[in-house]
Amino acid sequence: VIKCKAAVAWEAGKPLSIEEVEVAPPKAHEVRIKIIATAVCHTDAYTLSGADPEGCFPVILGHEGAGIVESVGEGVTKVKKGDTVIPLYIPQCGECKFCKNPKTNLCQKIRITQGKGVMPDGSSRFTCKGKQIYHFMGTSTFSEYTVVADISVAKIDAAAPLDKVCLLGCGISTGYGAAVNTAKVEPGSTCAVFGLGGVGLAVIMGCKIAGASRIIGIDINKDKYAKAKEFGATECISPQDSKKPIQEVLAEMTDGGVDYSFECIGNVGVMRAALEACHKGWGVSVIVGVAAAGQEISTRPFQLVTGRTWKGTAFGGWKSVDSVPKLVTEYMSKKIKVDEFVTHMLPFDKINEAFELMHSGK
Repeated sequence: VIKCKAAVAWEAGKPLSIEEVEVAPPKAHEVRIKIIATAVCHTDAYTLSGADPEGCFPVILGHEGAGIVESVGEGVTKVKKGDTVIPLYIPQCGECKFCKNPKTNLCQKIRITQGKGVMPDGSSRFTCKGKQIYHFMGTSTFSEYTVVADISVAKIDAAAPLDKVCLLGCGISTGYGAAVNTAKVEPGSTCAVFGLGGVGLAVIMGCKIAGASRIIGIDINKDKYAKAKEFGATECISPQDSKKPIQEVLAEMTDGGVDYSFECIGNVGVMRAALEACHKGWGVSVIVGVAAAGQEISTRPFQLVTGRTWKGTAFGGWKSVDSVPKLVTEYMSKKIKVDEFVTHMLPFDKINEAFELMHSGK
């Protein structure tokens, strides 16, 4: 058993608490990882807020991390002690019908136990003050050591800077893949990206790499426009600058609508606007943002009858074990940006400040 520091969420709506936790050794087909760096994501904040129906407390959150394998359980063959790895919240077992289907990356092997905050055998590897602590998204990267299933880990280039590539565990991969895998953005096309946070910037990067000729960034926070343009946005607009609905503004700007649109916020009203901003006959809109539990999307069926397509994406459609090492290689060879997404570096005990910076849009 390893004793180490972790940021524990004891209950919903309260700040994280830095505690000493006990991390049990890995069981069969499990891997214990020393986490070197982790990022914060809105999904962590969503669960912490209490709005997530799958949220269980007390829990160690975090799902964008990178580290070194400390030890492996029985039967683990893909990684060994000392390997550099990124934990994966969408695993890849290679055996389920989802893994065998090239159309999806949604491995279901451990979905039920992962959703309940436990390891595949139904138990937890974390305890604190005599209490069992739940796992989160199969990763729990807000701990100096964590235990994950062996199908939930990608071995990456040992030379990669872990305080950067941890972002490939969720946000950057999600946005980039939404453009190149899910939408399959074509050269010369026109794109609209709703929400210019980390995921939105990654979508812009993907659209640019795919050869889009016009990329319109949309956000009510104008402080985000300069960064969006650095990533490839050709122009940025705010929905608050016009009395007309944003979809009408975009249709006027683009002679009938965009070829591809992306919703990167998790707001069902914006999802509708993003679809309706698409061009009749061929426009494709991808939902990337995660809406709150129980919310529903709506539009007039005529929008779809007249040739628009509504799609969704999880982790950018990447088959995780296969793709994350390749994404790290693309970063190392400067095909994709990662460093530019990092705005602040904080010590672990300032993790609550990191959440405040995220909530304030900084």
